Amino acid sequence: MPDPRAITYQQLLDTDTHAVPEVLRIDSPIGSAPDRIPVERYTSRAFFELEVEKLWKRVWQMACREEDLPEVGDQLVYDIAGLSFLLVRTAPDEIKAYWNACLHRGRMLRDERGHAGELRCPFHGWCWHLDGRLKEIPAGWDFPHVDWEANALPSVKVETWGGFVFLNPDPDAAPLADHLGELPSHFTRWPLEDRYKVAHVAKVLRCNWKVAQEAFMEAYHVVGTHPQLLCSMGDSNSQNDVFETFSRSMTPNGTPSPHLRERPSEQAMADNVLDADYEAPSTVVVPEGSTARATLAARRRDTLRGALGDGADALCDAEVMDSFYYTLFPNLHPWGAYNRIVYRFRPLGDDHRQSIMEVMFLEPLPDGPRPPAAPIHWLGPDDDWVEAPELGMLARVFNQDNFNLPRQQRGLETTARSHVQVAHYNESRLRHFHDLLGRWIDRP
Repeated sequence: MPDPRAITYQQLLDTDTHAVPEVLRIDSPIGSAPDRIPVERYTSRAFFELEVEKLWKRVWQMACREEDLPEVGDQLVYDIAGLSFLLVRTAPDEIKAYWNACLHRGRMLRDERGHAGELRCPFHGWCWHLDGRLKEIPAGWDFPHVDWEANALPSVKVETWGGFVFLNPDPDAAPLADHLGELPSHFTRWPLEDRYKVAHVAKVLRCNWKVAQEAFMEAYHVVGTHPQLLCSMGDSNSQNDVFETFSRSMTPNGTPSPHLRERPSEQAMADNVLDADYEAPSTVVVPEGSTARATLAARRRDTLRGALGDGADALCDAEVMDSFYYTLFPNLHPWGAYNRIVYRFRPLGDDHRQSIMEVMFLEPLPDGPRPPAAPIHWLGPDDDWVEAPELGMLARVFNQDNFNLPRQQRGLETTARSHVQVAHYNESRLRHFHDLLGRWIDRP
C-alpha cells in the first residue's frame, strides 16, 4: 500500500468526496506510534515532573527571537516548567544563556527583560560580566573561600536557526542541527531569518500545555469548533506528514470542506475568506470562469509584492493561500510560506494544569534598518483574545479553540477511561508527538 507521504498535495486538493481516500486509511505514516494516549500524561503531577527532568532539562527549545536582543547588554528571561534562564546579548554576533540564579544565595539575577552592561544580583550586589566572568563581590574580604574562576555563571548551550534562539540545558546535547533534521530545507523558499516580529501575544490557559498544543496540530476539529470556516477550507483534505523530530499539516483554503453537502459557489467561497479576514464580502469579485482560490491568490501576491518584489510572482497559489503548519518537537510551531504565524506552548511555571499559549506574527524585513521586535502582550486566563487587536481575525478563532481547552482538561480529570483515542491519519501528528515524548521519557 502506498505511503501517505507519497500522496501529492494536488491529489488532496482534487479530492471531491465526503469519504477519506482509501490510501489514507492505513495505520498512519508512523507505524507503531500510539493511537491510545494515557490520560495521565495530561493530568499526573508525577508525569509532569518526569517531563521536567527528561525533557525540558535535555531538549533543544526555542527561547526567543534574535531581534528580541538587538543590542549588546540586552537581557531576557526565559522560564519553562519551574526553570529559569537568562539570555544575554554578549557581543554583536553572540548570545549566551545562563541559569538564572545568583551563585551567592540563589536569588534570580533578573525577573524580566532589560538592558545593562553587567549582570548584578539585586539582593546583595554580586556582579558578573556579560560573558559570565565574576566581576565583583561586595565586601569581598569576607569570602576568602570563593574561587573567582570557579564562580563564573554556569551557562547552557545556545544556537540559532531561522532567527530563533534555541537553548539546551544538557551539556552533552548533540548540536541543534541534529535536532532540526530536514526542517531547514522545508523553509528554503521562506527564510524565517529574513522576518521580524510584528506581534507577540501570550495567554494563560487553564489546561496542560499538551492539551493546548494539540488543538493546533490538526484540522479534524474544524467541523466541530470552527464551522464558519467550512465554506472555504478543505479541512478533511489536509495532508499530514511526519519526519524524525517534526511534523507538518497542509490544509487547502479557497476550496470547500468535504463535510458540506453542497458545493458553494466560487463567489461564496471568496466572500467567506474575506469575512474571516475582517474584510467586507464581495469586495473581490470572482471573474466568470475563474475560481475563488485563483482570484484570491493573485490578490495576495499583489499584497506581498511590496515586501518581496518580483519574488511574489514566483509563489504558487498554495504558498499564498494554504496553511502549512509545522511542529518542531517539543513545542515550536512555525508556519510555512507567508502566513506569518508562529506558536509556542509551554507549562505555566510549576503548574501542570496551566499553560502559556504564545502567538507571534513574523513579517518580511523591509528595506533599511531592522524594525524593533514587538513587545509581548500578556493576557490572563479570563481575558478575551480580542483584547489583543494585533491578532486581527485570528482572535475570534482562538476564542473558539480556547473555549474547549479548560473543559477538555476538566474532562480528562474526571474521565473513567485510562486513555484517549486518536485517529490514525487526521491526528497522526499527535501520535507522532506522543511517540517522541515517550522516547524522551524512557531515556536513561
